[in-house]
Amino acid sequence: MSIDPARTPVIVGVGQVTEKDQLVTPVELMERAALSAISEARGIEHRLDAITVVNVINGGGDRPAGDLAARLGVTPRRAETTCIGGNTPQLLVTRAAEAIARGEIGAVLLAGAEAVNSARRGAEGLTPTAPAPDEVVGVERPGLHDTETAIGLILPAHVYAMFEGAIAAKAGRSFSEQRKHLGDLMAPFTKVAAANPYAWFPEERTAADLAEPSETNRVVADPYTKLMSAFLYVDQGAALLLTSLEVARGLGAADRAVFVWSGADVNDVWYPVARPDFTTSPAIAAAGAAALGAGGLVIDDVDLIDLYSCFPSAVEVGAEALGLALDDPRGLTITGGLPYFGGPGNNYPMHSIATAVERLRGTDRLALVSGLGWFTTKHSIGVYGGRAPADGFVKADTSTAQAEIDATAVPITDRPEGLATVDAATVAYGKDGGVVAAPVYATLADGTRAALGATRSTMAELAGVNLVGATVEIAGDGPFYRVL
Repeated sequence: MSIDPARTPVIVGVGQVTEKDQLVTPVELMERAALSAISEARGIEHRLDAITVVNVINGGGDRPAGDLAARLGVTPRRAETTCIGGNTPQLLVTRAAEAIARGEIGAVLLAGAEAVNSARRGAEGLTPTAPAPDEVVGVERPGLHDTETAIGLILPAHVYAMFEGAIAAKAGRSFSEQRKHLGDLMAPFTKVAAANPYAWFPEERTAADLAEPSETNRVVADPYTKLMSAFLYVDQGAALLLTSLEVARGLGAADRAVFVWSGADVNDVWYPVARPDFTTSPAIAAAGAAALGAGGLVIDDVDLIDLYSCFPSAVEVGAEALGLALDDPRGLTITGGLPYFGGPGNNYPMHSIATAVERLRGTDRLALVSGLGWFTTKHSIGVYGGRAPADGFVKADTSTAQAEIDATAVPITDRPEGLATVDAATVAYGKDGGVVAAPVYATLADGTRAALGATRSTMAELAGVNLVGATVEIAGDGPFYRVL
């Protein structure tokens, strides 16, 4: 089957910005990145049907896309922003590619940025100039169940560390042993970051640097140290320009075009407390199989890989789901990952995609990029190529897989009683090194699942202890536990 150039989506321009000196706002970073992308396909700015901006956590206002359009001097038919989620950059590429393949739009600018470092240094946020709020892509939905927030769960570092506790127990490792293992896992990420001109921390570190606790690398939540965690205090932005191959040829930009092969979006069981297994991601497995399968590919056909890496458990679960060894010679990141490249809010995967495009140009190679939202909850995977897909772009149908995953949810109880077996656990520490929380997910005798916090008297005894597999007793009316 030959492709139709008018219906073949390509990325013709990319831009990335990392600002470490000047105080900036998110929209200023987006403008810089967008202008860089436009410079690679001159004239496309006059063809834009839409500007879509990834949700800005800090200082974006309610119309960042409209404000960006005003700064660029363009008037797209739609100005949009998204709901929360680190999956959204990849989801937006898939969405735009599908619209181009259907002939519904001609060109789209995607952009995103965070300026949390500037905000921390005293810079003011965006003062919107567009006349109306942006349209919102997606529907906001809390990432945690009421029973989870009731025990104080809110920080991603704590929830992901609970997943890590389950992974460690499955491997037969203590928290300290798992920490050493994670140092080995993440050290190669720092090597990639060291060679990336856009990385916030372009410094290669050893496994020991990452794993050994110190005054500057405290344990945040067992087994994670500070240097294993996504770093949010960055000023980084990125932009992508999508259009058809036909338009790219007309603009003289076809030689720089990279093809969007496929995309797939799947959610795991929404609330972490209700998941049947904290060490796997059926959704990543389904999305990966669907995205690769749409192009007649398997994971071994891919040359470049970037897994979402907010915390090590996201990398481990993602690799397992896609059939990748943790020491795969291709590497698991092309940017350096969120702890070392930087974690610009929801927009990190846009940097992954931009980097993939830069490395695929002029080659026949393929890349796979994953995005992840909430707590290993929302997943979007895309496949990109320096060569065209034989059958054109495909947005994979994942409806059957989604229904099957949703059906596996474990019943949640908000009135736990009696004894329970711990399925996932962490111990969280304050800056002074004292235990501040020890949340667990545990299954009761009736098969229901509960989110539980340690009683104050129990907490101090749990430093460094992984409770996964242990039996605990619900204290009083819950949702607290004590160790038997």
